[in-house]
Amino acid sequence: MMFVDRAIITFRAGRGGDGCVSFRREKFVPRGGPDGGDGGNGGSIVLVSDPRVHSLVDFSHRHTIRAANGAPGSGSRKTGRSGADERISVPPGTVVKTHPDERMIVDFTAPEMEFELARGGRGGRGNSRFKSSVNQAPRRADKGLNGESITVILELKLIAFAGLVGLPNAGKSTLISRISGARPRIADYPFTTLTPNLGVVYHGYDSLVVADIPGIIAGAHRGEGMGLSFLRHIERNRVLIYLIDVSGFDGTDPVETLRLLKGELAAHDPRLVRKRAIVVANKVDLINPESGPSGVDQLREHCDREGLAFLAISALRERNLDALKNKLFELYHES
Repeated sequence: MMFVDRAIITFRAGRGGDGCVSFRREKFVPRGGPDGGDGGNGGSIVLVSDPRVHSLVDFSHRHTIRAANGAPGSGSRKTGRSGADERISVPPGTVVKTHPDERMIVDFTAPEMEFELARGGRGGRGNSRFKSSVNQAPRRADKGLNGESITVILELKLIAFAGLVGLPNAGKSTLISRISGARPRIADYPFTTLTPNLGVVYHGYDSLVVADIPGIIAGAHRGEGMGLSFLRHIERNRVLIYLIDVSGFDGTDPVETLRLLKGELAAHDPRLVRKRAIVVANKVDLINPESGPSGVDQLREHCDREGLAFLAISALRERNLDALKNKLFELYHES
């Protein structure tokens, strides 16, 4: 299934039905009074956060969604049928904003939340409503009112306890596949992960969700690479896991890589770098112990100076993954 995390769509609530002008027409009742009924109310647009929905793909080919109109009233004071509400399912984590100024309307932070986004129009009054002592035969009826219409931005921000942040090929997909039941696509080229993956990590009777965020590169906050498409998902994470390749095969400096990642997050939103974090050195199985000080040593020293939690692992060889899980659940229970 295609993953879609942003959509612009117009919602139109239903129009109210018109009121009816009618008079009783019965045998032996030559001057029957007014008996026009009211129009039915238009249907409203109601958004519902549904945990069974994981993407905004249903909105990718729809530009307008309408609720049903109310039916007009009829004689014998019969009220028209009200239009059915249009209940729209969105994933938990969806933020609804005005378009184009992007002011937040509602944030679906939990499953089963409901929000009436556009109210249906009121049905018009029939002429029986206007009868009075001075107007025994009113020929007036109201028109139904139009329902509300609004164009909004739907933006999905994944809800996960921890987010994996790293350069392409840092080993994020491999790691999430080893610590959870997630089965992401894994290959040895940049941007293997084109959509965020969620994995559930178990520890005894406890569980938490980890998100594999597609690779960040320099300039991501300006939209380069995967860019802003996935930086927004990190906003929901309560803990960040900076995954750093310390093998040395790609020629990168692990400390500079960490600075680059934190710099891109800070440029997107300064609050991101204030989140609790674990720096995880990956691919330690590829380090030659006889070659002297390595990138993992430099990164460990840097984290010690900065007061950052640090772990060295090999996701591929499943080395020290239990220690990583223990640290995650320790932070989980502290929150």
